[in-house]
Amino acid sequence: MNARTSILPRLAINTDIARKMLTGFIRDQIAKAGMTRAVLGLSGGIDSALSAYLAAEALGAENVLAVRMPYKTSAAASLNDAGLVIEALGLPYLDIPITDMADPLIARFPDMSNLRKGNIMARLRMVTLYDQSVAWGGLVLGTSNKTEFLLGYSTIYGDSGVALHPIADLYKAQVRQLSAAMGVPQPVLDKAPSADLWEGQTDEGELGFSYSDVDQLLYLLVDERYTLDEAVEEGFARPFVEKVWMRVKANHYKRTMPNIAKLSRRTIGHDFLYLRDFTGR
Repeated sequence: MNARTSILPRLAINTDIARKMLTGFIRDQIAKAGMTRAVLGLSGGIDSALSAYLAAEALGAENVLAVRMPYKTSAAASLNDAGLVIEALGLPYLDIPITDMADPLIARFPDMSNLRKGNIMARLRMVTLYDQSVAWGGLVLGTSNKTEFLLGYSTIYGDSGVALHPIADLYKAQVRQLSAAMGVPQPVLDKAPSADLWEGQTDEGELGFSYSDVDQLLYLLVDERYTLDEAVEEGFARPFVEKVWMRVKANHYKRTMPNIAKLSRRTIGHDFLYLRDFTGR
């Protein structure tokens, strides 16, 4: 057994406890906002499927609106897999294609890269979800996991533009564990992770490494507070360790609200932070 394989048990979670905590989190956060409903984008991938299962258990399936937002290059299998989740849970849903929204901007720049196109799609999906948030009367749930969030593998004010993040403290391996425990359909569990932003796109192909390897490394660097040298001693290649940690640092701004320059005694995000501050003092 090599060093990296031996780390796998550290990523094991008690799925019963995780399920209870995350459904409680969803219920509590939405109640604090004075609401009883939620809206989420359902892509056909495992992360949005798990988020839907948790939300349906927390709020009741009838209170969770699933929105499918395909672009013209989206795989038909993604729509079908999202449909399996909708059918299994009995969710109300909408199909709102974004092709006609995205193409006028994309057409202005014929040399536009796939990255730019993907960011446009992600942000249009955010706009669509927040419009439905008003129409449906529910908060927008995020579907990003901890691995993606740490690596910055998201679009700021796109898929990261949500009201709450139910699964952003679960690494991809842990998302798989909880999804299996909650009965997410097998085709969703088995498919290769993909944001489905362009034909043939996969997460691991775009990142340049596997979720299995990076989950284990991030667990050591973040949860166990290993130094880079200590991670190398565990058996990870130094270039891989340095590349991953550089991404974590460079993308920190995506994980926080925009920084506010401090001038006063109590500044939002610095000294004025918590609900307990809402006392009238």
